[in-house]
Amino acid sequence: MTSDYLDVTELSGDKVTRGQVERLYHRYYWAGTHCHGKDVLEVACGNGQGVGYLAGVAKSLVAGDCSEKILARAAAHYRDRFDFVCFDAQQLPFADRSFDVVLLFEAIYYICEIGRFLDECNRVLREPGKILIVTANKELDDFNPSPYSYTYYGVRELSELLASYGYDASFYGYAAMDSVSFREKMLQPAKKLAVKRNIIPKTMDGKKFLKKIVFGRLVEMPAEVKSGWPHYQEPERLNSGKADTRNKVIYCIAEKT
Repeated sequence: MTSDYLDVTELSGDKVTRGQVERLYHRYYWAGTHCHGKDVLEVACGNGQGVGYLAGVAKSLVAGDCSEKILARAAAHYRDRFDFVCFDAQQLPFADRSFDVVLLFEAIYYICEIGRFLDECNRVLREPGKILIVTANKELDDFNPSPYSYTYYGVRELSELLASYGYDASFYGYAAMDSVSFREKMLQPAKKLAVKRNIIPKTMDGKKFLKKIVFGRLVEMPAEVKSGWPHYQEPERLNSGKADTRNKVIYCIAEKT
């Protein structure tokens, strides 16, 4: 297991696809609709791209990650505008009933003991409280897991897991596969075969080279999500009892029952 996640995390300034930037903006705009006037905790905030935007809509915001090196990059950008906290998602260093909303974006699969995280959410959340989760959709044919991941959850598995910890979950999909570019559609069979044969590059440089072939010109990952993005649309509501094979990204709202 890596100790800093630098080799699996796209940081600000890295070359990424336009779709990745759109998904970054979309998940924080979506979260913002649930964080207005709330006390919010972002777990596994990574490079902190959403912190500036969320801090502008929430009553209060605490954000942190287990990687000190990645947090150092975030702190270098925000400087005295925001103080980050280094912590383990399975042992949150916060008082009981401290927050209204907990965010966990693109990180649930890196948590070894997910039950410990959910127990901690139960402890730190007030009632009624919410966990907002965003995760890659493992149900897609060309899904490629991170080399440091433990468990990916589809809609049905995550719904059952959350119910067992006292949460009523609703699910949404974003970035439908039928909306991808013609070039990406043509190369999907090749990606599926590469995933099956386990020959997808593991390093960030290797992935960047592959993305350039599939998606063409890359853009820089922004350091901070800004307001005013004109393309936001609400994600599509999904059936919690059915696997989703249409969207790249799964959103979940888990409410304490």
